[in-house]
Amino acid sequence: MMKPSTSFQKGGKVPVLQTNNGPGLTGLMTIAAHLVRQARKDQLLGSTAEEKAVVQQWLEYRVTRVNGGSSKEDTRTILKDLNMHLEDKVYLAGNIFTLADILMYYGLHHIMVDLTVQEKEKYLNVSRWFNHIQHYPGVRQHLSDVVFIKNRLYTNAH
Repeated sequence: MMKPSTSFQKGGKVPVLQTNNGPGLTGLMTIAAHLVRQARKDQLLGSTAEEKAVVQQWLEYRVTRVNGGSSKEDTRTILKDLNMHLEDKVYLAGNIFTLADILMYYGLHHIMVDLTVQEKEKYLNVSRWFNHIQHYPGVRQHLSDVVFIKNRLYTNAH
């Protein structure tokens, strides 16, 4: 059983989840994977070995690049990487919704909110994916809805 308390280590950078049995879990990926297993939603971590590896890869990208990136250049690189990856995919791990999509959505929300219409169009695959994820049941929670011009998101679909 877990206590519903989360604290942060190292100047607010690393989340810590206090459990009733042990010293607590440290790190976004560790805590998220633990909560997924506790909720018996293991499919969010991927079904096949390849899906699990891809999910893990995107979770690491989220922690190292998205959390670490702060400059405009970092943001452009992240959006460019994701835009290329999502060109022929519905979700980050291919055709299945996973924890990687949820955590990437939360990591990118503050960036997507501030994009201009032109920037959203430049990163069309990211915009399409983001819009899809924000409307996935139970994902958006307290975050604001990011507005997209819908007819532009799907005109270049192949």
